[in-house]
Amino acid sequence: MKLVVLYPQPKDVQKFNSDYNEHILFLNKKLNIPADMTAFVLGPFGEPAYYKMWVMPFDSQEALNAALSTPEFQAVAADANRISNGGAPTLMIGA
Repeated sequence: MKLVVLYPQPKDVQKFNSDYNEHILFLNKKLNIPADMTAFVLGPFGEPAYYKMWVMPFDSQEALNAALSTPEFQAVAADANRISNGGAPTLMIGA
């Protein structure tokens, strides 16, 4: 199972990048789960709808649900919303 967070194009790229780097430090302190990040770039189809994608893997749906219900994860989610200055991030769960 994977939790995917898609951050829209920020209004202030420099501020987003600074806040995102602090967010990753915050995340590492709050949750001890590895995550992958992808930064999207301009391609042949124009500017991508999303700026960054953050993916956190889980061993099962139960492990994901357990993590989502913790106060630490709720703090991380609130911080993700705070740093996304181009609009609310999109959250998805996939297998």
